Amino acid sequence: MSTLHKIALTFIKSIGPVNAKNLLAYCGSAEAVFSANRKQLLQIPGIGEKTVDAILKTDALKRAQEELNFVEKHGIEILFFSDENYPKRLKNCIDSPILLYFKGKANFNHHRIISIVGTRNATDYGKNLCKQLCEVLSNYDVLVISGLAYGIDVTAHKECLANDIATVGVLGHGLDRLYPQIHKPVSQKMVLNGGLLSEFPTLTNPDRPNFPQRNRIIAGIADATIVVEASIKGGALITAEIANSYNKDVFAFPGRTNDVFSEGCNFLIKTNRAGLINSAKDLIYYLGWDDDTTEKKKQPQTTLQLHLTANEQKVVDLLQNGQLAIDELSIATNIQQSKLAIVILTLEMQGIIISLPGKVYKLA
Repeated sequence: MSTLHKIALTFIKSIGPVNAKNLLAYCGSAEAVFSANRKQLLQIPGIGEKTVDAILKTDALKRAQEELNFVEKHGIEILFFSDENYPKRLKNCIDSPILLYFKGKANFNHHRIISIVGTRNATDYGKNLCKQLCEVLSNYDVLVISGLAYGIDVTAHKECLANDIATVGVLGHGLDRLYPQIHKPVSQKMVLNGGLLSEFPTLTNPDRPNFPQRNRIIAGIADATIVVEASIKGGALITAEIANSYNKDVFAFPGRTNDVFSEGCNFLIKTNRAGLINSAKDLIYYLGWDDDTTEKKKQPQTTLQLHLTANEQKVVDLLQNGQLAIDELSIATNIQQSKLAIVILTLEMQGIIISLPGKVYKLA
């Protein structure tokens, strides 16, 4: 797929991440979406007249060319949903962005990724927790994600830099600007070892609705989300709630009962929305990082001896490299989801593949 058409897909009005993936699954590529006619588009489930009009009458390709020029000029990497470099953990989330813009060197498929979030009004207590947490994490080869906001976010990034931990800031605006501007020196250092990530194109202002939207990326891209210090209302609790909806691990540091900036953490723990941790060692224990062993040798694939159809073999071959969501399988095999569902069911009944939560599949 051409990069231009990938970007253009995100500029079609009224098409969000779910519909965009649906279009890709049925059309086969971003270019095919733009070359499809009205009749073909209307046959796609979930795509109505309004959406078809938006596709056929859009000037998205013109706007995408402007974006592509900026991306190429500034060395920004495009992470598209069907590409290998797209974060696999995030890909399994139903509302994950179809495309991300990235400036930096981080590997989003790193074997250990955590998100650290918290209040913008960080106290010395919260800052010290971040410091202690990152000092321990420096021994575990981890990638740390946060939002580069005031308070806990930027403290986490700074402590990661001090401890030589790769760290990425997820932004609520395009990569042509930085908010808050005061964090620019920190962001420049982050790009050298971690980076800056956004689903928003250039000319996107840091408007209030963008930040809850970017929080789903912070939650979805990591193995676990750690809430260091948070009030009962705010972005940190939104991120924790999203992480819970994705069946991700959430942990929180407790605080004094009369401390407004620990009220959110205490609430998460009290309502079983987060596991209680008192130190980084607790986190390491819960995530099982001290028990990690070298990767087991892959068992010989018995499926090769079975009599599979061409489509069944395509699915099996793809799953040899690890688990995939149905959207990924549909795009990679160029099989419509309605037909793919039958193929998957057949393989499940034969005991060849296993279904995981979120319509994700792996070899048995």
